[in-house]
Amino acid sequence: MKNILACIIICYSAISQANAADTEQLTQESRAAVMALGSELKTTLQASIKANGIIESISVCNIKAPQISQKISDEHGMAVGRRSLKYRNPKNKPDDWEKSVLEQFEQRKANGEAVSTLEFSELTELNGKKLFRYMKAIPTDDVCLNCHGDNVAHPFVSKINSLYTDDKAIGFKKGDIRGAFSVIRPVN
Repeated sequence: MKNILACIIICYSAISQANAADTEQLTQESRAAVMALGSELKTTLQASIKANGIIESISVCNIKAPQISQKISDEHGMAVGRRSLKYRNPKNKPDDWEKSVLEQFEQRKANGEAVSTLEFSELTELNGKKLFRYMKAIPTDDVCLNCHGDNVAHPFVSKINSLYTDDKAIGFKKGDIRGAFSVIRPVN
């Protein structure tokens, strides 16, 4: 009986270590994907602001961001996007898992963690399929406040309202959690 119990403990330990290694690898790959998405979104937005001004660049988030997300998803072999508790685009509304993680991020921030360090990953299951899920918080920066701050100027509001009918993404302050990058990846 002791031999069987010892074998079970050793096997469980080996499986746990393998799962931890797999999770770390998936986390690293997810970090790379969200870094690529964040970088390309920022570069595209900055180039548009320089060429067209801030008001005209609002459409970058409406039109270009989904295209960039799809491109990065295809390149990295995982679904990569953005989610927020206060979303502007209904396609960025979090599912239950993402909402829970975003709420955990808010609590962790309230407990003193820096927004730039907030991330979470885990292996989950949905409809009998194993999934790896990852989220990385997006801090609100100065450029975000033009369209997402407390006092968004009227020309911005008019443009935003023309693109989004049920905008919830206002009232942010610098350093708030604007949302998070979200990754979903099927695993065997």
